[in-house]
Amino acid sequence: MAKRGKKYLEAKSKIKAGTRYDFREAVETALATTYAKFDETVDVAVRLGVDPRHADQMVRGSVVLPNGIGKQVRVLVFAKGEKEKEALDAGADYVGNDELVEKIKGGWFDFDKAVATPDMMGAVGKIGRILGPRGLMPNAKVGTVTFDLARAVQELKAGKIDFRVEKAGIVHAPMGKVSFGPEKILQNITAFIETLLRLKPAASKGTYMRSIAVSTTMGPGVKIDAAAVKDLVK
Repeated sequence: MAKRGKKYLEAKSKIKAGTRYDFREAVETALATTYAKFDETVDVAVRLGVDPRHADQMVRGSVVLPNGIGKQVRVLVFAKGEKEKEALDAGADYVGNDELVEKIKGGWFDFDKAVATPDMMGAVGKIGRILGPRGLMPNAKVGTVTFDLARAVQELKAGKIDFRVEKAGIVHAPMGKVSFGPEKILQNITAFIETLLRLKPAASKGTYMRSIAVSTTMGPGVKIDAAAVKDLVK
């Protein structure tokens, strides 16, 4: 196990051992444990009662966080013809078609999210093995393969995040920056939890949200009482 530094241990001492907090207390505690000199990201991890090895228990989706994630998102759009202008007017940072595919083949990745019109997926599919592992492949299930480019670009710029349950049944997602303060972080967490609840697979049996924790980039995790979900989304 890696040896923890003095600042980390001091931060962890502020968390009551064995305690599971409600959402507000957890967020406030996590923010109180920050010690880095940069504006840390606040993350949430939720362990779900699903087995993602089965297709009918996969949890995957997206949500537009009401307060964004505190980061300028660079959006690339694969489109052609009139759709190129639509994407540019919506605020896309890069718009193109075959020339962008070739540029990415050459190792260029100066963007955070990618969107494509359905008619471009044949070309984009050629770089699927490059984009996929980086989480950049456009996907219709999360709204990034669409002809409604204006909406897709604006949502990504506004703070839309994609998430997918991992093999261990855990979903991780950023909820903003420490500088947001507890209220904005709580609003983002609420939107995220509500979305997870809506996506509960019919095949999921027993407790759906088994454990929840919030943490900052450098700080320790603060455990949340999963039973507090009903109060958060009431």
